[in-house]
Order: sequence, then C-alpha cells, then structure tokens
Amino acid sequence: MATLSARPGGLSPDAGRVRLGHLLQTPNIITLCRLGLIPVFMVLLSKDRFVAALYVFVLMAATDALDGAVARWFDIRTELGAILDPFADKLMLIGALVALTFERALPTWLLIIAGLRDLILALGYLMISFASAERFPVRPSIFGKLTTVLQIACVIGAMTNRFGLSVETWFGLLYVTAAITVVAGVHYAYQGLVFLSQHVPELFS
Repeated sequence: MATLSARPGGLSPDAGRVRLGHLLQTPNIITLCRLGLIPVFMVLLSKDRFVAALYVFVLMAATDALDGAVARWFDIRTELGAILDPFADKLMLIGALVALTFERALPTWLLIIAGLRDLILALGYLMISFASAERFPVRPSIFGKLTTVLQIACVIGAMTNRFGLSVETWFGLLYVTAAITVVAGVHYAYQGLVFLSQHVPELFS
C-alpha cells in the first residue's frame, strides 16, 4: 500500500532539498565565487596593493564571462542565476569605481553616472514589479553588455596607468563609457515601460 506524505500537498521531505540543488548549479557557484572575491579586491585596493588587486579583478571579470558561457553551453538557467549574476556584476563594478574614484584614478563624474543609472534602474525594477504584481524579467541587452565591457576596461585601465594610452584617448574611452552607460539605462527603462503597458495598461490610459 502506498504511503501518503504527511506534508501538505503530498510533498516529500526531500522536495526542498531537490530545489536547492537545482538552484546551486555550476554557473551560480561561479557567480557566488565572484561575489566572494569582491571584498578581497576592495581590501587589496585599500592597502595600495594594485598589482594583486588587478589580478583579482581580472579573475572576477573572467568569472563573469565564464558563468554565462557555462549556462549557455549546458543549458543551465535558474531564477537565482537571473538575479544573482547582474547583482554580482553591479556590485563588482560599482565597488571598483568607488574605490578607484577615492584613489583619484577615475573621475568622479563617471562614478556618479554609473551609480545613478544603477540606482534608478533598481528603483524602477521594484516599482514595475510592485505595479504589475509579478517579477519583471530582465534580459541583458547589447547596450548593457557593452556597458559592462567598457566599465571593466576603464577599471583595468585605471590600474594599469591607462594602458599606456595618451590622456586624450583615455578620456575618450571614459566619455564613450559614460555615454553607453546612459544609453543602456534608457534602453532598460524603455523595456520597463513596454512591460508595464502590456501588463498594466490602465496606467497609460
């Protein structure tokens, strides 16, 4: 005779553990390692150990590419990964921008532009999710990916004496990075408005 589970809905006691196992897939573990390296990077910068900090940052940037590649190659995608990966990226880059701005290796205006964009997008995400009563699916755009690449280049450049570029070329890179950062923010805001118009059309009437 089959034995019914004592839990509501007939769920087995192992159901929660199975779901947790599915969440902690290889890409998510790589992302968690990137999060764990962020305080190491910050401590090294605070102690003026720029070479070691550079190696740690390059390793973090490599894990950023690696977790996405592994997820695509093995078709491993989880809700945790969809939230954790961009969070780790933002924390890594904003932390680096803040530290290098205080070290006067990067201009303050770049940090302000990047920080304001991320703050506005985070608040917008929460407002959209609240208004629509469902999670707004964030999909990385070409502008968002380009922003990440350019900001990583700026951080590495700031720690390597501008790659040996002239001052004019270096500031050209910074200006392009700031411009693409703004464009990416506007594009994500447009995606949010489209999502709202489809799920809460009364807001636009």
